[in-house]
Amino acid sequence: MLTARDTVREEPKAATHRVRTMPRLRDRKLSNRIVAGLCAGDRDTIFWDPELPGFGVRVYLSGAKVYVVQGRERGRSRRVTVGRHGPLSADEARRRAARFITRIKRWEDPAPPFPAVARAEPTVADLARRYLDERVAPHCKPRTLELYRAVVHRHLLPAFGPLPITGLAREQVSSLHHRLRETPYAANRAVEVLGRIVGMAEDQGLRPPGANPCRSIDKYRPRRHERFLSEEEYRRLGGVLDAAEAGAGGASPGAVAAIRLLALTGCRRSEILALRWEHVDPAAGELRLPDSKTGARLAPLSRAALEVLTALPRAPGNPWVIPGRRPGAPLRNLQHPWEIVRARAGLDDVRLHDLRHSFASRALALGESLSMIGELLGHRRVRTTARYAHLARDPVNASSARVADSIGAALLLGPEPAPHEDPRDRNRGRTTENRP
Repeated sequence: MLTARDTVREEPKAATHRVRTMPRLRDRKLSNRIVAGLCAGDRDTIFWDPELPGFGVRVYLSGAKVYVVQGRERGRSRRVTVGRHGPLSADEARRRAARFITRIKRWEDPAPPFPAVARAEPTVADLARRYLDERVAPHCKPRTLELYRAVVHRHLLPAFGPLPITGLAREQVSSLHHRLRETPYAANRAVEVLGRIVGMAEDQGLRPPGANPCRSIDKYRPRRHERFLSEEEYRRLGGVLDAAEAGAGGASPGAVAAIRLLALTGCRRSEILALRWEHVDPAAGELRLPDSKTGARLAPLSRAALEVLTALPRAPGNPWVIPGRRPGAPLRNLQHPWEIVRARAGLDDVRLHDLRHSFASRALALGESLSMIGELLGHRRVRTTARYAHLARDPVNASSARVADSIGAALLLGPEPAPHEDPRDRNRGRTTENRP
């Protein structure tokens, strides 16, 4: 049950857009059924109750509806918010509105502090924890929950944690976004997560609807990291992996196999590290991934990938294809051995995820279509695969260039000039009988 202190807020004196005030509804007092059928039209609209003067409902263009009270205090008009329709019924809003109007007429605070029931206004930290617990944890994968928690604890709580959720303004959000400009992805993600937290606060009537300060923030253009391995770089990487497997150190046999599988299948790192032997179907030549980033999918296995899997020993009691150091546990950290391997191969700027990008670029170079690449990589949306569209033109452009060069050699240079003729050559071969 929402208390008066939880729901009452002073309406802003200056709105960012005009609000239409409608006359009282004729013979129809505000009820749940009536309020549910009200629409704003082309701007935010306030509909007034015919029975209780000063009591109305504000309907926003977004469809949100908030009960309001308006009265006069010391000669000036004052409007306060009673609560959001939905969490608050029309009848309960009417009862509260009557109390608020009476207190306004007495020049009293419409929401006096009641120590027995009052509670502090929720802060950004309170809403962030609630958002993670109620919206993210029940509906997202553990990895997604971990990423959201990292954004909240690394950026949002240090900047806004103790701030009341109603006090969050666009200038503060813009300042945080600007401070993180050196990492555009982190800056955009912080604003995105904060916007969802504020949206939940609006849904629960803790902030006026339609005033999310994160919506008008211009996002930074993310920096594209495109790195594809060449034939020579693949050879160097293969040599380092062979040496590590032979005992040169730097990577365990499991880590070596994981890197090879990433390069040979185009799978995500999480898909390979979470791979269990029951997911491997050698007869069908595929991996049956039950819970990838985009849901269950099948990943085809080449002959080379099957050879890597066949060479891996199966530890008794360990169901994981890539075992870790602890008995019965999978390998958790592939980044550390990868950093050693790539340094030895002279690939310091190559990330593990670039092996996936390189798999896609090689497929395109061999003539595979974008739709086929999407199937191989397990993309759910076409636009994800479309990032490789410019690479699909490279083989075509190269072929066109070779054809044009062969034609241009004859077309643009013109006919070959005749060799210079020496006049003395005319008399060569003549006999004395032919002379005049």
